[in-house]
Amino acid sequence: MSDNRKITISSSLTAAHNAMRVMGRGSPALRPETIAVRAGAEIDPDTGALSPPLHLSTTFEHGPASEAIHGFRYAREKNPTQLRLEAALRDLEGGLAAVVFSSGMAAAAAVLQTLKPGSHVIFSDDIYIDVRNLARDFLPVWGIDSSIENLQDLDGLSRALRPSTKLIWIETPSNPLLKILDIQSLSLIARQAGALLLVDNTFATPILQRPLSLGADVVLHSTTKYCGGHSDVQGGCLIVKSQELLDKLLHVREILGAVASPFGSWLILRGLRSLPCRMERHSANGNAVAAALAACPSVQTVYYPGLPSHPGHHVARRQMKSFGAMLSFLVRGGREEALGVASRVKLFVNATSLGGVESLIEHRASNEGKLSRVPQNLLRVSVGLEHPDDLIEDLLQALA
Repeated sequence: MSDNRKITISSSLTAAHNAMRVMGRGSPALRPETIAVRAGAEIDPDTGALSPPLHLSTTFEHGPASEAIHGFRYAREKNPTQLRLEAALRDLEGGLAAVVFSSGMAAAAAVLQTLKPGSHVIFSDDIYIDVRNLARDFLPVWGIDSSIENLQDLDGLSRALRPSTKLIWIETPSNPLLKILDIQSLSLIARQAGALLLVDNTFATPILQRPLSLGADVVLHSTTKYCGGHSDVQGGCLIVKSQELLDKLLHVREILGAVASPFGSWLILRGLRSLPCRMERHSANGNAVAAALAACPSVQTVYYPGLPSHPGHHVARRQMKSFGAMLSFLVRGGREEALGVASRVKLFVNATSLGGVESLIEHRASNEGKLSRVPQNLLRVSVGLEHPDDLIEDLLQALA
């Protein structure tokens, strides 16, 4: 037998063996910690490499009539590294498929671009400001109506529904007030109205909360945050249940071009491998910091769903594995007092974004600008992986 023939047979056996070992989508046999490590991690059949190869090519050989003889033609359609990331995100959230994008906002816009003119969208009243800006600046141009509602009031949602309502958009926990919404109850109302429920799961990650299992139809992540986990890559994704919606999203991404780069996909895939371990530490640190702030006389209010005093605590306990590492707090006084605290921290970094290994603090109203509805004495905190005692000491000295 020739050496080339031996290599071909060996590669085929390796690929088949890996296919048997890797879970199917939404497999009940494997837990999220195992899925995070193994999904999209098939051993390279040609080299045996455990680390997935990075395919940077923008174009691929095809047949004379553009047949995708290797499964790929052009990077804007799909590429091998991106497919690995999509497989991993699909399995982590338990959906039919995942579609990755160049940013979280690109993913958000893509969902809205699948709607027909005349559609109506309901947004919960505490969501990422640029989603609000997208709704204000672009939806009217696209002929789509929208309204903002307090979706903690289930009766309020029922009253806000219209025959044209096609999508209900929520964040839980929300940004920046950490509101908790009842995914299961909202999904029932949405289904009865013939609307889709989208959950922005960025703060919770698929490790702490799986909205599709609670009845949601679409899950959104800014993978820039915890999925990447190291403040060095930008991306977004949507995980869906419906083949019809999947086809629409793939068409939007291919034609409008908000594709994820191969290298970005590779970095986010690498970040997923440690996501469960990081979220354990993030959540433990978040709980400790929130408790310390709640006991500090200079703090008026702490917004963190892990505190029993939080109005959404009981719902969060029911639908989340733990409470994460995002929190906000009101400094006693006003804007200047809050800025004073932000200026005196030594370990916390004044920076936007979240989900990295380092702890960040932000005067959210300043970041959001003149249209912000956030209290001027609010500081948002992304608790990192440092020792919690060091973080608490830093905040308390700044508050003193």
